[in-house]
Amino acid sequence: MVWKPNVTVAAVVEQDGRYLLVEEQTNNGELFNQPAGHWEPDESIIQGTIRETLEETGYTFVPQWLLGIYRWHSPANNIIYLRFAFAGTVSSHDPDRTLDTGILRATWFSVDEIRGLIPRHRSPLVMQCIDDHLAGKHYPLEILTHYD
Repeated sequence: MVWKPNVTVAAVVEQDGRYLLVEEQTNNGELFNQPAGHWEPDESIIQGTIRETLEETGYTFVPQWLLGIYRWHSPANNIIYLRFAFAGTVSSHDPDRTLDTGILRATWFSVDEIRGLIPRHRSPLVMQCIDDHLAGKHYPLEILTHYD
């Protein structure tokens, strides 16, 4: 048996003490997550994070640091996810952009609001990434090498 984790990318964006989250329709109801999704084969990990953020929020993400690499085994679907989370800013917003299927809205929340939504987080990685960001964890983007 060949085992391969599902590689995902996520953007952690803080602006004026608020974090950008998406509310999405899932098989488990309406849940909250960072702008995130599956890494595609024709892009770098950083490009994937920029693409996912734009598709899910209409914001152009500018990664500044690698926040962390996270492994999570989802008991709901028995899948192991390997998440590359990046911290950064947004440079622009297209409020008229059609968001990905399943995305109900993208909006900004305070940390207290996000903690109050923990039962509706897509995974425990949502809060873990924010806690790591608040703790000042960040690593230079140069830690990643992408060969074409």
